Amino acid sequence: MTIETQLETLLNRRRRIAKIRRLVVNPPEAIDFSSNDFLGLSHNTVGLFRTNYLAELERLPSLLGSTGSRLLDGNSAYCEDLERQIAQFHCSPSALIFNSGFDANVSLFSTLPQRGDVVVYDALIHASVHEGMRMSRAGKCVSFRHSDVHDFERVLRDVRETCPGKNVFVAVESVYSMDGDIAPLCELVAIMRKYWPNRENGYLIIDEAHSTGVYGEHGRGIVSQLNLESETFARLHTFGKALASNGAAILGSETLRQYLINYARPLIYSTFMSFSSLASIKCAYELLEKGEMIPVQKHVHRITQRFRNKIQLSSGTLLPSSSPIQGIVLNGNEPVRALAGYLNSKGFIVKPICSPTVPIGQERVRICLHGHNTIEQVDNLVDEIHAFFQVEQSNSTLLAKL
Repeated sequence: MTIETQLETLLNRRRRIAKIRRLVVNPPEAIDFSSNDFLGLSHNTVGLFRTNYLAELERLPSLLGSTGSRLLDGNSAYCEDLERQIAQFHCSPSALIFNSGFDANVSLFSTLPQRGDVVVYDALIHASVHEGMRMSRAGKCVSFRHSDVHDFERVLRDVRETCPGKNVFVAVESVYSMDGDIAPLCELVAIMRKYWPNRENGYLIIDEAHSTGVYGEHGRGIVSQLNLESETFARLHTFGKALASNGAAILGSETLRQYLINYARPLIYSTFMSFSSLASIKCAYELLEKGEMIPVQKHVHRITQRFRNKIQLSSGTLLPSSSPIQGIVLNGNEPVRALAGYLNSKGFIVKPICSPTVPIGQERVRICLHGHNTIEQVDNLVDEIHAFFQVEQSNSTLLAKL
């Protein structure tokens, strides 16, 4: 049997169980309730972003490509100035830019644990962290139930007893990408301080990909909002969601930065991003710094609350999320595909999130609210969801007026 035949057999197996993945092109006239463009910058909700970006490109050197990896020819004063700007904005000693959030997490978790160290991670942590852990020298990688502080303490207690003296890295997200809920960071920090009162061997790493630009003063993130900067060992902020760019930065000590420069293979062996990408990141951060996005941030949270207040479900479950990431959980891939397909036919872009991307029984239609969505669009989306489930409209109409 040839490799082509073997691959086609595997694909057919996925087709039979309705788990085949496909690339799709969204209709340009459809209304976006799917993307991670939380502030609507890619939709140019703030006209300054496009204007400033084009002006910044005009000021750049004629060389647009980085021409190599950062350790060869791809580094620049422009990039290092941007890293200092990002570090200062997030109140961190240093920042190191990577080509993507996936690369950044793989780099961090594959290189940071020393031989025999332990990684304790939330059960819903991103796939990139799993990939990094798989490649690491950690002696043990242990999960705790999602955002369950009691189970977290149980795991820490067990790890302290079975792996005395080893470094313990705790991996969580501030806002979870599929459930949209906010991690109980203050409670997690309190438990860690209970077991490491002098910060001996417990290190907290927080992925802020979905809070960047949306939470905290000027969009600094949940860690900043809770004043937990000094309690974290490392933070990840990505640029491809609310900031309408690409790439990510790991924030931490200067020692951590130098360590990653020396050991992070995705950084060492990848051609670095182009100047045009760096310019986009710079322009997005300037908008955050100047407070230009504050009205948009308020609008996003306002329409999120409106969506939650208005929606009623006769079946399924609305995720308990206060973030712009919402979701309707239905049991099975076919039901979520049916709801998503119906809403697509009505002109709304939403996507079914099927197993194995989420656990069996937790399949959902993921709905994201954005700066470019209007109140009328949100109300129309909810009305169509009600129509699909045959929910009476009278109560929802009353709620919409509140």
